[in-house]
Amino acid sequence: MTDPQPEPELIESSLNRTIERGGRRLEVRIVRLATERGWSLEVVNDHNTSIVWDDQFETDRQADAAFQSALAEEGFEAFLDKD
Repeated sequence: MTDPQPEPELIESSLNRTIERGGRRLEVRIVRLATERGWSLEVVNDHNTSIVWDDQFETDRQADAAFQSALAEEGFEAFLDKD
């Protein structure tokens, strides 16, 4: 019997946060594996729909800037499910 693989250690950015507007919520998640250098960006809406950027970022600040840019260009509603 083989030993189960340990869960990879995730480093969470201090820039992670929840944003609420009009009773709707977005969770911004910026994380990286402890063994990797690149940061991943994910936005999860209040229906647990996840939007993940394909590219990794050198810093958590760059990941946050990418989210801020998308939010400014596309609006809060772009991250919500279409009802």
